[in-house]
Amino acid sequence: MRDLNSITQSTVEPWLTDIERLDLSGELPSYIPQLAQVDPQHMGIYIQSLDCPGYGWGESSVPLMSVIKPFVLLYALEQLGIDKIKRIVGHMPSDLSYNSVEQLQADGGFPRNPMINSGAIALCSHLPGSTGMEKCQKFCDRLNKDGQTHLFLDRQLLASVESLPNVINQELTKLLAQSGYLGSSEAVALDTYQRVCCLSSSLADLVKLGLGLIDPQGQTQSEHQLWVTQLIQTCGLYEYSTEFSRLVGLPTKSGVSGVLLSLVPQQGAIAIYSPLLDSTGNSVVGMALLKRIAAYLQD
Repeated sequence: MRDLNSITQSTVEPWLTDIERLDLSGELPSYIPQLAQVDPQHMGIYIQSLDCPGYGWGESSVPLMSVIKPFVLLYALEQLGIDKIKRIVGHMPSDLSYNSVEQLQADGGFPRNPMINSGAIALCSHLPGSTGMEKCQKFCDRLNKDGQTHLFLDRQLLASVESLPNVINQELTKLLAQSGYLGSSEAVALDTYQRVCCLSSSLADLVKLGLGLIDPQGQTQSEHQLWVTQLIQTCGLYEYSTEFSRLVGLPTKSGVSGVLLSLVPQQGAIAIYSPLLDSTGNSVVGMALLKRIAAYLQD
C-alpha cells in the first residue's frame, strides 16, 4: 500500500488529463447565484499526512457549504452529548436527495442523518447562542481555536444565498418545527444553517479539520470522533455514499460549492475543489480524482 506522501502534483496531473478525456458532464448550482457564476474550470487540491507538512496547488480559498456539516455534528456532540443528539437526528443513510422534503415527511419529521439538509438544520437550531449570528460565530470560533484555522463568514456568499430564498429548506425547517426537533425558532434555525454553510476557508484549513477527525486532539472525545467519521462514510455523499464506500472506501464529505474532504485512515486527509456537480450534488472531477487516488494508494 502506497503512502499519502508519495502523491505529488506530477502524480495527479496525468490523472486529471485522463479525467478530461472522459468528457464528464456537470452543472453549477443555479439556486445560489454566486456559485452559479464561478469558472467551471477552477481546480484546487491540498494533501497532508499526519507526519509531514501539507502541500497543494490551484485554487485555495473556497466556500465550504455542506462540507462543514461533519464539524457541526462534532461541535453539537461536544456541547450536548451523544444521547441528546440521537434524539434530534438519526444516523441512517437517506434514500432520497440531500434536500428531500418527501424523505422527511416519510420519516415523520425526524431527519435521517446530520449530513443532509434537514439534519443539519435541526442541529444548527440547537447550537449555543440566541441568534443565528451568535450561534455561527461561536461555532466558527471553536473550530478556529481547536484546529488553528482561519475560517470566516463569507458575507458576499451569504448575501447571494439570501437573495434567492430556498423554499425547500424553508419547508424542511417548517416540518422540523412541527415535529418538535428544533431548538430555536424556524427563523433562527434557518439563519444559523445558512450562515454556517457560508463559512469559507483555504483547502489547507479544511484538511487541518479533517486531520482532527483522524487524530483527535484537545476536547474531542474518541466516541464522538468515531461516530462522525462513520456518518461521513455512510452518508457524506448523499445517496451515492454506499456505492462510493464499496468502490473507494475513503470517508468523504461533499459540498455544493464543489469541495470534497476525504479522510485517509491512519494517514491524513485530502481536500479537492472542482465546481461542476453531478446529479447527486457531488463534484464530478473531484469524485473521479478520488477514485484514482484511492486506487493508487491501494497498489
